[in-house]
Amino acid sequence: MIQSRTTVRDRDTYVRWRIFILVIIASFVAYVLRSNMSIAGDALRKDLGFSLSELGLILAANAWAYALFQFPGGIFGDRVGPRKALTIIIVAWGVITILTGLVPDTGVLPVTAALVLLIVLRFLQGVAQAPIFPVGCAGVISRWFPPSAWALPNGLASTGLTLGAAATAPAIAWAVENYGWRNSFLLAAPLAFITAAVWWWYGRDTPAQHPQVTPVELELIQAGRTVDTQSAPAPDAWKQVLRNRNILLLTGAYFCMNYTFYIFFNWFYIYLVDVRGFKALEGGFLAAAPWIVGAIAATAGGALCDHLCVRIGPRWGCRLPAVVGLSLVSVLLIGGAMAGDPYTAVLLLSLCFGCTQLTEGAFWYAGINIAGRNSASACGIMNTGGNAVGGVGALLIPVIAEHVGWIPALASGSVFAVTGVVLWLFIRADEVMDAGK
Repeated sequence: MIQSRTTVRDRDTYVRWRIFILVIIASFVAYVLRSNMSIAGDALRKDLGFSLSELGLILAANAWAYALFQFPGGIFGDRVGPRKALTIIIVAWGVITILTGLVPDTGVLPVTAALVLLIVLRFLQGVAQAPIFPVGCAGVISRWFPPSAWALPNGLASTGLTLGAAATAPAIAWAVENYGWRNSFLLAAPLAFITAAVWWWYGRDTPAQHPQVTPVELELIQAGRTVDTQSAPAPDAWKQVLRNRNILLLTGAYFCMNYTFYIFFNWFYIYLVDVRGFKALEGGFLAAAPWIVGAIAATAGGALCDHLCVRIGPRWGCRLPAVVGLSLVSVLLIGGAMAGDPYTAVLLLSLCFGCTQLTEGAFWYAGINIAGRNSASACGIMNTGGNAVGGVGALLIPVIAEHVGWIPALASGSVFAVTGVVLWLFIRADEVMDAGK
């Protein structure tokens, strides 16, 4: 018995990967409960008498809240730790999703009141979901993985969100078709409560606090750690982060990449049904295609970034996947928008979205490496930029589509992608800030 215990303590027990699987599950659930409005929204707006632009206001409220509370969410995670922070916010997702499903019809509430109520609920959902990636990705990954393996877990976290969105499209379309849009929200809510319970039971803030982490695994996690990511941040660290040139450039580039991301997140299903002429259920299954491609690309991009950072250093190891990915986005987005055959359009646009996800690992690796122990706050700033554009796109895309057409609306993302390429040429992911000074 003693020998058996000694053997266990002398090997890597991979607790970090079990912790991270829970983060992936949380990101999966986050996107099920966040992207459900993009699918159920078409039925919701027709049921409640909303216009496309009014649906855009509901979607924009979520995106703006999600963006505005990234940085506060990162600070929140730094202060209370990932275990408590994630538990609190995941429970909130479930409560708000239930309340969304209980919104009465316009026979009980006036149309304007129903619109305002949904805007408020989606805003609150954005507030509650904002910390998931600053805390779950930057906070957990920087504490639980060695620097040589930061990009792959971040890529896998993006895989979780893309698979969540992929599952949402056909599942929510089916639920709306068979049970109505309200029940589609009520059926999804329990996912949050189950995830929160499991995370609170197994998750810990640091490897040293977890009873199942062996000395061997702890040594592996600490290997090559020249950047302090496990100490508490300095009280004024957020000021240093806000003044950091590379974090600000990274935020601008993430803003540009996510403009295209939000085209797919908010409008792709509606585009397939209303513009390309697919039936609701077929559109739901085809709307999953970009997210499936994105899941593969996010994993591949994370592994590639880790490999390049070890071989040629973080500056070009992060820069190359980002520049190549965004360059392809600019070409494929225009090609998909102009394709005459609807299935060819789905193929090209799916590849386009995959290229956005190819860059995810590079963005998050760079943010963690630059900011060190302040990575949750720094990545909160980055994700603020990346999601502020969601509010812009939720309002801008329907305006362009209604006044000029869907081809210019989609192709507008190419301009942002090229701008992102230019910004990445000035980002130095190997310049580590020292908030202690």
